[in-house]
Amino acid sequence: MSKTKSSRLRYNSLGDKIFDTCNIIFMLCLVTVTLYPFINMFAISFNDANDAIKGGIYLWPRMWTWSNYQYIFNESAIYHSTFISVIRTVLGTVISVFCTAMLAYTLSRQDYVLRKFVTMFFVFTMYFSGGLIPGYLLIKNLGLTDSFWVYIIPGIIGVFNMIVIRSFIEGLPEGILESARIDGAGEFTTFLRVVLPLTVPSLATVSLFVAVGQWNSWFDVFLYNSSNQQLSTLQYELMKILQTSNTATTQSAADIYAQSSSTHTVTPTSIRATMTIVASVPILMVYPFVQKYFVQGMTVGGVKG
Repeated sequence: MSKTKSSRLRYNSLGDKIFDTCNIIFMLCLVTVTLYPFINMFAISFNDANDAIKGGIYLWPRMWTWSNYQYIFNESAIYHSTFISVIRTVLGTVISVFCTAMLAYTLSRQDYVLRKFVTMFFVFTMYFSGGLIPGYLLIKNLGLTDSFWVYIIPGIIGVFNMIVIRSFIEGLPEGILESARIDGAGEFTTFLRVVLPLTVPSLATVSLFVAVGQWNSWFDVFLYNSSNQQLSTLQYELMKILQTSNTATTQSAADIYAQSSSTHTVTPTSIRATMTIVASVPILMVYPFVQKYFVQGMTVGGVKG
């Protein structure tokens, strides 16, 4: 009883209270710095573009309007490009994570003779590349230009993602894999039925990385499929809308101030904020489902990688 009382007194000491207060203040500042840019973009996207030019919009729209979103969603190509982006993200994530996990499992086996050589071969590509022009010529010679598969095949293996998954697999008890082999399971069956279910945290972490990269990518569309509207993605269409808005904005600030709000004028600032919200919402909807695995997967990969 006396020990409990003394420990309670130590916890309620002045030093503990100061630490708790500083910790809470620091975390509140961190949350504010993290969330404020997104909240500010949200406020600007729902604010009248003419009024937004005056500045002073921080956490809440001053003049509510849907005109910025109407301007974007009135583009007929948006809906088909969104479908292409969704298909690209889902298919690209599944194929990339599965193939990367198979490679990681292979390189995690201590009895694989070329384990160190193949690992260094892949790691080498993280620091050196052939460059933009040789990469374009390679894609062209492979016949992937003007094709949907140019979004999937070139990035099918991520070296950093492979290291994260391999580090997690190496931490699994060897006895589990040995018991599967004793029961007659081959390497692929062991990988599919034993390794994959046990590496869900690392797979969820890598899936988030790959999905965000696939969803946000637009430069490969510009390089390889810019002439094919049927293969355009949402990010590329939003980029074109922003460029059109920048080109069309030839009025001076004074002229814009003088316009009536009923004209629903859009500006590059309002379009940029609206694009940020439109592009971010799908990822924000997916993140809560993998958040519980994210910290665990990154911790294991960071410690052992």
